[in-house]
Amino acid sequence: MNPNHIAAYGALQQAQTAMQRGEKQAARHYAVQAAQLAPDMEEVWLMMAALAAPRASLAYLNHALEINPQSERARKGMEWAIKRLREQPRRKPVFPPTARNISSLPASSTRQKQALRMPYVALLVAILCAALAFTAWYGISPVLAALGNNALTLPQSGAAWSPAQISKPTATPSATFTPSPTATATPTPTATFTITPSPTITASPTLTPSETPTASETPLPSETPVPYQPPTPLPPAAGANSERWVEVNLTQQMLYAWEGNTLVASFVVSTGTWEHPTVTGDYHVYARYKYTDMSGPGYYLPDVPNTQYFYQGYAIHGTYWHNNFGTPMSHGCVNMSIPDSEWVFNWSPSSLLVNVHY
Repeated sequence: MNPNHIAAYGALQQAQTAMQRGEKQAARHYAVQAAQLAPDMEEVWLMMAALAAPRASLAYLNHALEINPQSERARKGMEWAIKRLREQPRRKPVFPPTARNISSLPASSTRQKQALRMPYVALLVAILCAALAFTAWYGISPVLAALGNNALTLPQSGAAWSPAQISKPTATPSATFTPSPTATATPTPTATFTITPSPTITASPTLTPSETPTASETPLPSETPVPYQPPTPLPPAAGANSERWVEVNLTQQMLYAWEGNTLVASFVVSTGTWEHPTVTGDYHVYARYKYTDMSGPGYYLPDVPNTQYFYQGYAIHGTYWHNNFGTPMSHGCVNMSIPDSEWVFNWSPSSLLVNVHY
C-alpha cells in the first residue's frame, strides 16, 4: 500500500476518535491532513463532508463520487447534505418600522378650536352650578353624594405651540404614540487567520537572481517584490502548443497565464514566507472548488473562493483576509485577490499545469 495511504488511514482514525469525543475542530484538522496525504481516497472526502457545513459538504461528496461513481455511501451522504441545506433557516431582512403619517394641524387652527370650545366649557360649568344649587335647595343628598364622589375635571387644553393634532370625534385631545425604529445589531467583522496547510515542505533551491540588481546602499530582502519584467516563457509539453498553463514566479510574486507560448494575463500574488515556502516544480491541478472550507491548528476559514489544489495542501485561491499582495504572506498557498482568482478559475482547464520557480 502507498505510504501516504497508510498515513491517511491513521489520520482518519484519529478524526473519527475526535468526533466521538465531540472535538469537531480536532477531527477537522485530522481530516484535512488525510486529504493532503491521499486526495485520491474516497474515505477522505466522506470524512470531510461529515465535518463540513451543508454547502461545503456537497462539494466534498461530489469529489468522492468522481473517485468512485458507484459509491452507495457517497450517494446517501449527498441526500443527507441536500436535506441539511434545505432545512437551514433563511435569513429575513429586518427593516425599521416606518412612522405613521400624521397630519399636523396648523397652530392657528388649534387656537380657533380652543376659542370655539371655551363657551361650551363655561356653559357646562354654569349648568353644573345650577344643578348643585337646585339639589341643595330640595335636600337631595344622594345626588350630592354622587357628585362628591365623581367630581368632574375640566379638560386641560394643550399648548398653542403643539407640533401635531389628530382629528377626533370627541373634544378631548389624546396622546398619539409614534413608534421608534427598532435597533438592529450591526455585524462586526471577525478577525481571521491566514490559511495554514500542513504540507510536507521540500527543500527550496538557492535563489539566483534572473537579472542584475540595481545598485543600492542597502540590499533588498527577498520578501520585497522585484519590479515587473516580462518573463521568458517556459514552453509546455511537446504537442500542446495551445495548452493553457500558469507560471508562478516566487521572486517577482507574480502569476502569469499562458496559452502555449503566448502570455495572456499576469497578476500580483502573495506566496509562502521563508518559514513556509511554496513548493517549486511542475504540478497539475487535482481538485477545484468554487467555495471550500479550510482549517488547521488555530484557524477555520469558511467559503474560501476559487480554490485549485495542485500539490497536497498547496492551492491557488482567492483571499479575503488580507490585501497585501506582492509580499510573501501565506503558509505555502498562492494567494490572489478575489476578482483575479475568479478570472484564473474560469479560464483554467480541470487539470491545469502549474509551474512554480524562483
